[in-house]
This record gives sequence, C-alpha cells and structure tokens, in this order.
Amino acid sequence: MLDIPSSVRVDVEALLAAQNHMGVCDAIEQYAPVGKPDTMTAPHFPKVAGIDSTVPPPAHTVAPASPAPAPPSSPGAPGAPGAPGAPGALIQDRLAGWVSDLTTLHELTERLARTAVMDDALHEVLRAGAALVGARRGLVVLEPADGLGPDTTVGLGLARADLGHIETVPRGATSYGRILDRTDGTGEPEVHADLLSEDGLDPRHREVAARLGYAASFALPLATEAAGRLGAAVWLYDEPAEPVERQRHLVGLYTRYATEHLARLLELERARAKSRTIAEELLPPRLPRVAGVQLAARHRTGPRGGGDWYDALPLPEGALGLTVGSVTGSGASAVAAMGRLRASLRAYAVMEGEDPVAVLSDLELLLRLTEPARSATALFAYCEPALRKVVLAGAGHSPPLVIGERRTEFVETSLSAPLGMLACWEAPSVEFSPEPGETVLLYTDGLLHRTGDPMDRAFARLHAAAAGVPRTIRDDPGAIADHVLHTVLPDGLDAADSDEDVVLLAARFE
Repeated sequence: MLDIPSSVRVDVEALLAAQNHMGVCDAIEQYAPVGKPDTMTAPHFPKVAGIDSTVPPPAHTVAPASPAPAPPSSPGAPGAPGAPGAPGALIQDRLAGWVSDLTTLHELTERLARTAVMDDALHEVLRAGAALVGARRGLVVLEPADGLGPDTTVGLGLARADLGHIETVPRGATSYGRILDRTDGTGEPEVHADLLSEDGLDPRHREVAARLGYAASFALPLATEAAGRLGAAVWLYDEPAEPVERQRHLVGLYTRYATEHLARLLELERARAKSRTIAEELLPPRLPRVAGVQLAARHRTGPRGGGDWYDALPLPEGALGLTVGSVTGSGASAVAAMGRLRASLRAYAVMEGEDPVAVLSDLELLLRLTEPARSATALFAYCEPALRKVVLAGAGHSPPLVIGERRTEFVETSLSAPLGMLACWEAPSVEFSPEPGETVLLYTDGLLHRTGDPMDRAFARLHAAAAGVPRTIRDDPGAIADHVLHTVLPDGLDAADSDEDVVLLAARFE
C-alpha cells in the first residue's frame, strides 16, 4: 500500500520568507510530480491526469473567495507576496496537485485491496487504469511468466466477441503480445498514439481496430522484480491520443502496486486449485451401475479444501454400499485424512458391509488409533436394490431424506456421537424400505451450514426444497440433486467461497 500522509501542512510564513532565497521551493521541487506542474487557482479536488476523477473530493477542501483588485502598493498587487503569480502561490498549487494525486492513488489502491478474487481484481485494475489515463475501454491479459497459469483475458467495455476479434490479430503485432514476449523483463510501456496512420501496422490489426472503433492504445506490463511478469494491461482510445507524462507517472505507480496484489491472489488461486484437484482425485471418478438403482452425486469444495466425501461401492450378491462423511478441519491435512478414511471404509464395507454398525465401529477404532486429534461424522447404508431394503448407521451425521410422490420425510435415526469423540463408539442401525420411484438423498452438514440459518431452519429449508421437486424430474436423481442444491443454496451460494464442503448423494430405487 502506498504510504500516503493524512495531511500536508504549509507554513505560510515560511513560504513568504522563502521568496528571497527559495529554500522551501527547492525542497518541495524534490517531491513534485513528474513533468510540468499544472497550474491550479483553487485547492478544490482537481482533475486527475487530465480527466474527471472518480474519487470524490476531500471533505476538508473549500473554494477560496476571489481576490479583489488591489492597488500596486497593497499586498495583493502583482509582485507582492500574496499575488497569484508569486512563488508562494506556485508552491501551494504544486502541493495541492501532489496531495490530489496521492489521494486519488490511495482511494484506487484501497478499492483494489478489497478485492479477494482474481476476476474482480482484474476488472478493478482496468477501471482504475482507464480513469487514470483517460480511456473508456481496455483489456488485461493474465499470463504468468512461469507458465503455471492460470491464463485468462478480461475486458472493460469489450464483449467476449470483441476480445475474440482482438485475439485474431497476430500476437507479435499487438501491444500486449510484444510485452509478454519480452525476454529482458523491461517495464517500458507500448504507446500507439495513432494506430490507423502508423506505417507498417499489421493489416489484421488495422482491420480489427477499425471494426471495434479504437484509434490509439496504451499498454503497460504487469510486472515487478518481486512478482515477476504476470501479464499486460492495454487501454484503448476512441480517437488518436496518448497519456501525458503525469498520467503515465500515476498509472505506473498504480500498476506496480496492482501487480503485487495480483501476485498474492494468484498464489492463493493456485493453492485453491491444487487443493480442489487433490480432493476430486480422492473421490470416485464415476459412480457404479447397479441393477435396480440409479445414482447421482454433487460435490462443492471450499476454497481451502475440506474433508467431505461420498462413495458408492458394489458389494457381493447385488448389494450396494453408500456412504457420506466429513472430517473436521480444512486444508491439505483434512483432505489427506479424508482420503485415508474413505479408503479404509471401503475395505471394511467389503468385509462386513451387511452390518453398518460394525463398519463404522472399525472406522472409529482406526481413527482413534491413527488420528487421535481428529473427529469425523459418517453415514453408511447397506442397500439391497432387488428387495428395496436399506440398513444404515450414522455417527453424528444428519439423517437421510426420502423423496417420493407420496412422501418427503427424514429417516428416523438414533442419536449418536461423531467418530473419535468417545472411548468406544456404538449406535444401533436403522432399517427402512423405499417405495418404487423414491429417491434416498444422503448429504453432508455443509449443505445446511452454508445457508447461514440456524439448524432447525436449515432442515426446514432442505425439506421444503425436496418437497418442491417438480414431478417432471422425479425420475432423474441428478436433476433432483441439482434442484435441492440450488434451492437450498440460491444466488450462487453453492459455488461461493465457503469453509464448508457440500456433498449430495442421490439413489433412486426402481
């Protein structure tokens, strides 16, 4: 973050005394903005870089009264200490411009710092840069130099089709392409003040520029020594133009900070992607086909990766084992623990799956001996599709939900503690028989927790969502799972960043 002082004080007496030997003026000159200073006649918030700033003016500034004409002998006459052309007035104008620029950069970088997702940050960089250089449109090409991705292109004022047209221009003929292909790592901008009149402009580039209606461009690399090269930003002008020196100075300061922020988000994005990949690889790549039952699963992983799992395992004599569960904690360690428990449960299910209590008892003993600091909730169901018979046991887990034409109800299960919480876990099993066409929905607690409601309201919301499944999709377990997921977690809550994983496993009995 830029180190911007909260206030700048000017000692008027010192300024007046400095007219003779200009000591103050020389000191301020060292901190003046690059380029020729803009003359200001009032300390109100000025235009930034030649355009109207998007940042509101500071509340403490007021417009001064217009000075009345004064006789030559008075203090306000030309050449007097308070005259508009005196060095004191020039110093105040420079200070006001300096404070204005710093305030603008502070506001823009504060907005950028509040973004927590890469896509939001890229859009904010484009909007802020466009305000600083006086452009309406632009694009950011994210292409980290290490080649590990992610690679993406984001536009401002450009539709996806417009970005597609720009991407048809040979890479070496574009501003961002030349920046990204540099090997010396320089941070020099690419300026094209009048594209259509340039000699040697690529014909395809000329055609695309004319079609999209831009006549000039200004491009900067998103690169610092610490972060390396992350990509390039390009702003487009409707008419021949280029940013002045002051604009280049401001946008250069902003993009240096923006690159550091994007580098942090990039590292976080890669860590999340790795965690999601590992979690997905530890879950079944596909669900088995078993006569008499249709299966579907939905899984949403939190940003740090959680320990929720599901599984469907064919068992001898046409039986089927269904399980969902959740390991406490998040991150790589929880994902690894989830993988170990799921693999162990599969082994116990093959050996004694017809007795769900024994399966969970063995799993609890393993957890207590190998992971004493963890606990887990789990549910295991032994299904015989030919008989439409289900025997299940749960360890601190939410009860399954039966969804059918005539009923939508939670299965009555006994109260039990999570695995690893007691010296010896034990709970009775429950047996029930789904009717033909009914779907048994298993889910993890993340579905309820993501609603943000108390548990009683979350259960009521889940029941209402299941009861409202349209008749036209009741024969499709995948459609049922999607309907429940999007109804319980509307407005993108199912995809939003959350510490809670979500798992749904639907089994429709024929």
